[in-house]
Parts: sequence; C-alpha cells; structure tokens
Amino acid sequence: MISKIGQVMVYVRDQDAAATFWTEKMGFTVLQDQDNDGMRWIEIAPRGDAETSIVLQDKNLLEQMDTGLSLETPSLLFYTDDFEQMYNDLAEKGVTVGDIVDMPTGRTFNFADMEDNYFAVLETR
Repeated sequence: MISKIGQVMVYVRDQDAAATFWTEKMGFTVLQDQDNDGMRWIEIAPRGDAETSIVLQDKNLLEQMDTGLSLETPSLLFYTDDFEQMYNDLAEKGVTVGDIVDMPTGRTFNFADMEDNYFAVLETR
C-alpha cells in the first residue's frame, strides 16, 4: 500500500513569494522548480537529502481544476508503487476515492477519511 509520506502540499497564491520565504527566511533548499504543462512545481526541503519535502502548489490553478482537495490547509501526498491495487483496495473497503487523474507529475487520486479530510496518492514508478 503506502510506501512513505513523500510530500506535504502547501497551496499558495504566489509561488515566488512563498519560495522566497522558505529559502531566505527559513533556510530551505529548492530541490526542483519546473513547469510541467502549465503547472509549476516548486519542491523545497530543509536540506537536499531530506526524505520528505514540501511542494508549493499554485492554489489558483488547482481551484480551476476542481480537484476536490481542501486548499485552505496543507495536505499529505502519499507514494505507492501498487497504485491500481491501492485504489481498488480502498474502494472495496468503502473509502471515498476520487477519480484517477493524469497530472504532469504522474497518476494520482484522492481519498477521504471518515471526517472528509482528503489526502492524495501519487504513483511511484
């Protein structure tokens, strides 16, 4: 099922300002800053070899995509290498799961806990 907590997604209106805050004020390192088909991905971490990172996501863009995620608080992104199996297992157990979506970073889906807190799962390849 889940292999690790890969990233914490932080939804921001101004990715440049957020990156500046985390790097200049907090001393974080930018691991990636790339644009994938119009979706900018800024990944930061306390240091280059950190196992878990923060991704500064464009809240404006995600609102337009209607992902089902609550964009008011950070969310967790879990990694799995058994993507289809995990999706099917959760659905069979009665867990609310969203549609599988092809994102520039890979296939993903959301699932909700019993209080409707949504989390994301990314297929690792």
